Amino acid sequence: MRQVQGHQRAGGPVGTLDDIELVQRALARDGNAFRTIMQRYNRRLYRIARSILRNDSEAEDVVQEAYMHAFTRLDSFRGDSSLPTWLARITINEALGRLRTQRSTVDIVTFEARMTAAEIIQFPLTSKSDDPERTMAQRQILQLVEQATDNLPEVYRIVFITRVIEGMSVEDTAEILGIRPETVKTRLHRARRLLREQLDNQIGPVLMDAFPFAGQRCERTTVAVLDRLGLPR
Repeated sequence: MRQVQGHQRAGGPVGTLDDIELVQRALARDGNAFRTIMQRYNRRLYRIARSILRNDSEAEDVVQEAYMHAFTRLDSFRGDSSLPTWLARITINEALGRLRTQRSTVDIVTFEARMTAAEIIQFPLTSKSDDPERTMAQRQILQLVEQATDNLPEVYRIVFITRVIEGMSVEDTAEILGIRPETVKTRLHRARRLLREQLDNQIGPVLMDAFPFAGQRCERTTVAVLDRLGLPR
């Protein structure tokens, strides 16, 4: 996700500010600060929401609602945890709340008993050349990654998303999910046993481009939240 560049305010470009400075500007109703926060963390929050809901549009809605919840209570952010961790916890709560409206009960512990192997279709990599066939192959591989990740049991899928695809630390993942770091490691090991070994040899670093949240979708979410806050775009 690219960061906002070129929005000038006293003190320098907004896109270069750290999170604490952005929060301070957002509290002063600086629309550029809100925009920068969203464009900095849109993809991470979208991936987390989607790992719970497994639905693109639902995840997008959850990200918007999470931002609204966070931004209307921004004065409650004390910096005890990092801004992305705080936003991620709000996003998880919002996603689980939406999931509860779709299911009679949601008990994440029961997912431990639903250990099933992901269906993974082998897809060979094409040779290194910039041609339409290679582009199509990469697109199909990304679809394979998303489908295989969706097939992971929920309790392992969100750990896999946060740790492997999003690259968050064990400690941050544990804090977001409210579990022990040892539990994060155990669940990640099980997720990898189902998925990672089969995917690593196929796609390698392409994992980092899975579940994109850029372009029109990123801008649509950003604009919608700014509109709801009554701030200029």
